Amino acid sequence: MSKPDDRDREIADLRERLSRLSQASLRITEDLDFNAVLQGVLDSARSLTGARYGAMTTFDDAGQVQDYLSSGLTSEEDQQLWLMPEGLQVLRALTDISGPLNVPDLMEHTRSLGFARFKLPLSVDRDFPVLAAPMFHRGAPVGHVFLGDKNGGEEFSREDEEILMLFASQAALVISNARRHREERRAKADLETLVNTSPVGVVVLDAPSGSTVSINREAKRIVESLRDDALPADDLLNEITCVRSDGREISLREFTIAELLSSGEAVRAEEIVLRVAGGRSVSVLLNATPIHSEEGQIASFVVTLQDMTPLEEQERMRNEFLAMVSHELRTPLTSIKGSAATALRSTSEIEPAVLRQFLRIIEDQADRMNDLVSDLLDVARIETGTLPVSPEPAEVAILVDRARNSFISSGAGNHLDIDIDPNLPLVLADRQRIAQVLGNLLSNASRSSPEQSTIKVNAVQQDVHVAFSVTDVGQGIPAESLQQLFRKFSRVESEEYGGDTGLGLAICKGIVEAHGGRIWAESDGPGLGARFTFTLPTVEEARGAAAEPTPPASERSPGRGQRASGERVRVLAVDDDPQTLRYLRDSLSQSGYAPIVTGEPDEALRMVEEERPQLVLLDLMLPGVDGIDLMKDILDLTDVPVIFLSAYGREELIAKAFDMGAVDYVVKPFSPTELAARIRAALRRRVVPEPSEPYVVGDLTIDYAERKVTLAGRQIELLAMEYRVLSELSANSGRVLTYQQLLERVWGDKNSGDLRPMRTIVSRLRRKLRDDADNPAYIFTEPRVGYRMPRIEPRPEGPPATA
Repeated sequence: MSKPDDRDREIADLRERLSRLSQASLRITEDLDFNAVLQGVLDSARSLTGARYGAMTTFDDAGQVQDYLSSGLTSEEDQQLWLMPEGLQVLRALTDISGPLNVPDLMEHTRSLGFARFKLPLSVDRDFPVLAAPMFHRGAPVGHVFLGDKNGGEEFSREDEEILMLFASQAALVISNARRHREERRAKADLETLVNTSPVGVVVLDAPSGSTVSINREAKRIVESLRDDALPADDLLNEITCVRSDGREISLREFTIAELLSSGEAVRAEEIVLRVAGGRSVSVLLNATPIHSEEGQIASFVVTLQDMTPLEEQERMRNEFLAMVSHELRTPLTSIKGSAATALRSTSEIEPAVLRQFLRIIEDQADRMNDLVSDLLDVARIETGTLPVSPEPAEVAILVDRARNSFISSGAGNHLDIDIDPNLPLVLADRQRIAQVLGNLLSNASRSSPEQSTIKVNAVQQDVHVAFSVTDVGQGIPAESLQQLFRKFSRVESEEYGGDTGLGLAICKGIVEAHGGRIWAESDGPGLGARFTFTLPTVEEARGAAAEPTPPASERSPGRGQRASGERVRVLAVDDDPQTLRYLRDSLSQSGYAPIVTGEPDEALRMVEEERPQLVLLDLMLPGVDGIDLMKDILDLTDVPVIFLSAYGREELIAKAFDMGAVDYVVKPFSPTELAARIRAALRRRVVPEPSEPYVVGDLTIDYAERKVTLAGRQIELLAMEYRVLSELSANSGRVLTYQQLLERVWGDKNSGDLRPMRTIVSRLRRKLRDDADNPAYIFTEPRVGYRMPRIEPRPEGPPATA
């Protein structure tokens, strides 16, 4: 054949290759699914080079194998490839490259690397050529791609290397884009959650059309508060009139929103009244900021609305409180001045008994004023966080007895029925302050109960706290007043529960929370009595909290409360109240946890799958869904402890929550300290206790107390996940742990069924323990079932033999 013919043939082959390469690239870029794109890259590279087999590994940010894809392999061959002896070591040797690797025979190449016993689990009885290429993005490795067995043993060509490098570059770009897209989605979701749970209403309006681009939950609530049931939601905006701070009224019926936005006026912290026909209105603090396009045109408006109703209500309450305090101070002053004036102005000799009576009145009223001033000082200290509290170990019985003696000496006519468990642990308490709390609760119970009735006082242990309760059979408390009893400047206590200034319960709340506990009230309604309960931390829990702000790294199983060493425990909080979500997020962050919050129940399941939280906090009453039903859906996805947070403390609801799988039930309100303690307790209960004695088989020793693994006296360095798998298997020595059991106990995953991470960990463990998979001494594989480790042989009893 002539040279022109050879050249024409080469040109034709090149055109054919370029055409196939172009078609393959087009098919790949048409798919948006990440795994499908990578699979397309691998299939196309294998097809264009004539390779029989293909494989691809991707790395996570820590450089560990994250995903594995294959092409041309049967499912059985694919599984055998993962379980092959020394597979991980060979993989690392083959991927320690910065450019393409082209070897005519894989077996010979691995032997030259020192892997004499390596056998490829494929039915090939001849040379096995392999072509490998790294995938880099901005200089960092993101994975590798492998091709093997070209056309029955033919070596890969230079052109094959170029094709593989081209597809490796394409795959690296796909991986980088996917990661960036995932990070952007997470950042967007975080921002949307932050805006949606904000206590300030946020509305984004399109300036040219006046249409609403987005509106958060608080803005919807503010606007909906104006709507009458008879007024359709779509007609509400047309009925609103805005009254500005200078008195101007702007009716949205007369001016469209687009017309109002066209002026581009920015509004800064202006108090505006939104009003509709019929008298409904709401005051808001409004900010409106125009957003300009690159051409200088007004593209959109961002409007924030802060509901002023709570501030107005608080101001009203403050005014009422000041008026009430003035009255309470004036009353004893009147008695003091009247008694002193009578004694001084008397023209005749005052009898000693009459004089003593005047002096007694002055002393009693002065004591009353002193108590009132002390209460006012305590409230001020609570508000500023400077309330002096000095907790120390104390016996519960002594605290209750001190309050009982004070109550009896006050002359109250009620009987006390005290029931205290004698085995209660010590609590951390400022004795004087806790006596003040118990004394206030007993006084309230006495004022609201019939004379000679019985007031019950009991104390029981609840997990890491001791709960004190004072129960009466008095006038009871309406359900709508329960949540307001402990509010500052509220007269609910004075009006509903026989108090004077209404400060007593607010002070009790401040004292208890300063101790790290919480206080709440329960009542079945008017005339049915009430029960006040507060908690104090035990001494053991307080010590544990000081030493462990987050669960210790020695706890096993990341799905049961702890991830890899150094990472904070992720806690998902689901609540439709923005204020509660912000409180939870701040409390969890302060306690060392990584909070994930959402106000949308529909988002909770997605977050469970994507974020893999180690614990979930659920509100019982959620919009459109029952909290218990949502918990069941979560538990179907993953084995994670669920704690309910609810304002409903009815026993039947609590029992139902526990029956359906909850690990705890916390009644609102609660303190950050108690929440952190209950989370720690829930996570500890999820941890499977490790054996007290070390595991010793052959040269292998696992010391659970020190988390130390040694082989023939030499310490083996294990990653956190490797240790968890090894400790789980050894703690169940002699028994086979199925793949599913390991997934649930170590990874906290019920449904994924992805065994590749587990097999990778086991392969690493075998390499570090020098354990031959074909003839193991420590980790045995039960095909298609799971893994097991040998049972510890019992030590011989009796005295040691003498020489």
